[in-house]
Formats: sequence, structure tokens, C-alpha cells
Amino acid sequence: MVPDVPTVPRVLLLAVIASVAVTAQQPTFRAGVTLVSTDVIPRDGNGRFVADLTKDNFTLLEDGQPQALVSFALVQGGRTYNLLAPPPVAAAVPEGIVLPPSKPRAVPAEGRSVLIFIDDLHFEPELSPHVRRVMQTIGDTLLHDGDLITVLSTGPSFIEIGPTYDKKTAMEAVAKIRGSGYIPSEIFKMLESSQGPGDIRHRAQMSFYTAYRILDQLEQMTNRRKAVIYVSNGYDLDPFSEGRFSRDRIQGGRFADPTRFLINEDNPYFKMGTVTADIDLHRLMRELILSANRANATIYTVDPRGLAGVVDAGSYVDQSEWRTHLQKTTSTLRYLAEETGGFAVVNTNDLAGELKRIDAETSDYYVLGFYSSNPDPMKRTRLLDVKVDRPGIEVAARSAYSLKTAGKPPAPPPLKKK
Repeated sequence: MVPDVPTVPRVLLLAVIASVAVTAQQPTFRAGVTLVSTDVIPRDGNGRFVADLTKDNFTLLEDGQPQALVSFALVQGGRTYNLLAPPPVAAAVPEGIVLPPSKPRAVPAEGRSVLIFIDDLHFEPELSPHVRRVMQTIGDTLLHDGDLITVLSTGPSFIEIGPTYDKKTAMEAVAKIRGSGYIPSEIFKMLESSQGPGDIRHRAQMSFYTAYRILDQLEQMTNRRKAVIYVSNGYDLDPFSEGRFSRDRIQGGRFADPTRFLINEDNPYFKMGTVTADIDLHRLMRELILSANRANATIYTVDPRGLAGVVDAGSYVDQSEWRTHLQKTTSTLRYLAEETGGFAVVNTNDLAGELKRIDAETSDYYVLGFYSSNPDPMKRTRLLDVKVDRPGIEVAARSAYSLKTAGKPPAPPPLKKK
């Protein structure tokens, strides 16, 4: 006699089959969520930092759309208060697997990350002793215990120290500084090609790519104020070159002839060499700015030439050429700093006072974090606007950030010897 086999009710069996079929037909999509954080410095009419604001006092707009703040921190004197951690992002777990609750991650140590970027490709050898004194002033005025310090050079000084908490180790780089930039009279006498005068364009490419590489690493660092002290004479290019005939264009000197800026409309592939080189370098500089904003790093440019005036008549440099060169180099330094929320230390001999100002800006600030409400990955650059609901308060913050794209700009070929 065959024993009875238990049967599954027909309704339940059909429900199970339908559920399996639906599961097999519908793919599972997983979306990644990235927390965007930005540093904000509110100051009153007397320039004093306002330290009694709460999350509700801030309004953060991305491309004009309000964003919900999910993290909020006040950092004053290098110490963090009122930390509101962002909610954890739930990870996808396969069904049927039971995992123990995860332990809360430790908050990284408080402090700043200070990158000292020495662009020795763009200051002449005669300035090397002065740049060493600038570095010593930075160490005495700006660097403190608890700062994570990195020192990097672009050229033959071959400096790459850190990240380290040891200030003494970082300052060992001072003795290695050797400038290798051209003096203005050499630049003015160079023959121009489609790449601009001499290898000016190539040297700028080397500097921008080196900075881009280290900023890409800084992007992985969170919960720290990231300041880049960018020591350079600046770049002999027009940072407003894409404006073509805009009022911001820099003209004069060897660029006084307006026909040199003309582009043949009948043949769009023909462009004057100076314009082409400036536009290409402007775009590389713009990519560097986007990288700094993406890493939430603020660039403070420092011109070691100090207060610049007329040049010595014995150097045989045309004063008009010199004024144009000075205007272009200082404009590039201002552009790099102001587009990342910092400021340029140019045309001044009060270096210690300006470094104290940088120290204050990097010690007192708020950190606001949000998840973007715009899911469009094609919208790479997003404008930011931070407002405070109190009258008389001026807010300093970065004006934009960008999404990271696949890959990175190709490395330039090796630098040619002078």
C-alpha cells in the first residue's frame, strides 16, 4: 500500500510560482550615494567668526534647489563640536544571511590637512633663498600640532614628504628648494609656436598635473579641513582666455596687437598660437579647480616675489612687457585661489599677516553635508550657494563642486632640459 503524499494547496503553489517568475524577470539595480560636504565660514560685520549658529540657521542650495543637511559640525580652534553624523547608507545583503550588527566607525582625529605645494618650475633660481624663508615663515606661523602635513614640489627640488604629523620632518624640505623657472627677460625673448612661447605651456602642464594627482588623493580624506598652500610665481597665460573679446582679457606687452587674438571663422581649425595655448592651459587650470572643489580643498596661493614694482633697468626688460607678465601671473594665482574659496597672497610683503589670516580661516568653520537631490550623472558641475538667516553675516564657501569622471587627464611627457 502506497502511503499518502502530502499535497500543496493549488492556490499556494500558483502564488509561489508567480513570485519566482516575477523575481527572475525584474533585475535588481543598486545606486551609490555620495555625501557632499562643504566648509562654510560665516563672519559678522567686524570680520569675527560667528560660532553660535545651528543647522537650522543654514540654507544650502545646489543649482538653486534646497538640499537637506544630513551632517553638521562646528570646528573652532581646531576642535570639533556639535557633530551630527550622516545616517548610514544601507548596503544590499543577500537574503537568508544574518549578519551581526556593525560597530560604529571611529571618527578620525581632529585637525587639519595642510598641503604645501612648491611650484619650483615657476620661480627663478635667484628666488630660491627667499622661497626657503617663505617656507620657514609658513612653518612658524601656520603649522600646528595635530596638522597632517604634506610637502610636494613640481620640479628638480624633488620634494615629496608626508603625509606626516611630524612638523620637523616636513620642514626638512626647506633646504632642498631649488627654483628652475625662467626669468622674465628669457620669456620675452622666446620664439613662439603653436604651443605658445618656448616650453611655457609644457611647464604649466607639469605643475597642474602634479597638483591634480595629489588633490585626487586628498579627496579620499574626510572630516578634516584641507588647505593647499600653493607657492608659485604664477603662469604666463591669460586665465580669461575663453572670453576672447571680454573686458577681462589681459592685453598689452607682446600681446598688444589685437589681431593676434583673432580666430579665422572660415577655417575653425586655424587659431593663433598664443590664443590656442592660453585656452588649453585655462582648461587644465579649470580641471584643477574642479578637482580641488571635489576634494573640498581650499587653495591659498602665495607669490614669493612679494610687492612687485618696476624692474631694474640693467635687466633690459621692456616695462610694458613686464607689466603684462606681472598682470597675467598674478591673475592666474588669484583665479586658482578665489575659485576654490581661498584668497591669493600676492603683491604684498606682509607674509606673516596673511598666513595668520589663512590660519584663522582653516581653524574656525562649519562643515555642512548633504546627499544631492539631483540624480543626473551627466550634470557634472553643480553650483553651491550657502545662506544664513541672520542679517549682517557674510558667508565664505566654495561656489561649486563637480562629480568625478572616469579616468583622469593624461600625464604630460617628461620635461625637457633647459
